[in-house]
Amino acid sequence: MMDAPQIVKTRPLLIARNVSKRYGAVQALQDVSASVYPGEVLGIVGESGSGKSTFLRCLNLEEDPDHGSYTLDLPDVQGNLFDLDRYARRMLCATRIGIVYQNPHLGLLMKHSSSGNVAERLLIAGERRFGVLREKARDALDASEFPLDRMDAPPIELSGGMQQRVQLAKAIALEPALLLLDEPTTGLDVSVQALVLDTLKKLQQERKITMVIVSHDLGVIRTLSDRVMVMKGGQVVEEGLADQVFQDPQHAYTQQLVHAKL
Repeated sequence: MMDAPQIVKTRPLLIARNVSKRYGAVQALQDVSASVYPGEVLGIVGESGSGKSTFLRCLNLEEDPDHGSYTLDLPDVQGNLFDLDRYARRMLCATRIGIVYQNPHLGLLMKHSSSGNVAERLLIAGERRFGVLREKARDALDASEFPLDRMDAPPIELSGGMQQRVQLAKAIALEPALLLLDEPTTGLDVSVQALVLDTLKKLQQERKITMVIVSHDLGVIRTLSDRVMVMKGGQVVEEGLADQVFQDPQHAYTQQLVHAKL
């Protein structure tokens, strides 16, 4: 008699536990926990001041929480990432974590060429060959559906939607294990928002990139996310599969958000 096949359980790529952060009298985060599995998209939604962007900055190692733990299940990454020194954080974020900010000025050198912005990330990771830098920058811009005839134009000369595509190309240039997106479509025209969302969906489907996306726009979260985490006042008030949360919200605050959107 043959042995029954064993079921292999997938482990989360990202585990954050009890992350808390206070700014003076303001409790920005209070014991926030999240797990994200490989290839999954976690959407975090909440009104301004809910703590969602602060949590994302913690995941990008830009903020030091007052307490909490954060791990990535990668062969060469060990321990609580909040304990890393500045250099180790910089290298980890350069090679394994990509981010797209709401404000392109935070992620780009606005007067440098678009291809140069992407190449900067490759340089930090140690690549020095000009031809390789150029080719990889071109490939990343192409994957983000940026018009390659503008790859030498500086972001300051580009539209908001094009600037976001340059940020996205820079974020994915080294094929990161984790992609963080902070309000990536806010401030863009509706038609441009749709194009950016289509690009993100295509990238996720083709490359199976694990993503955490923060937005106050439920439409954006619903379009991209497999699971949703709802935040209010620095705390998680509801979480679950995206369809379940949007179709049958349990918490009064989530109900309020969903009904307001409808």
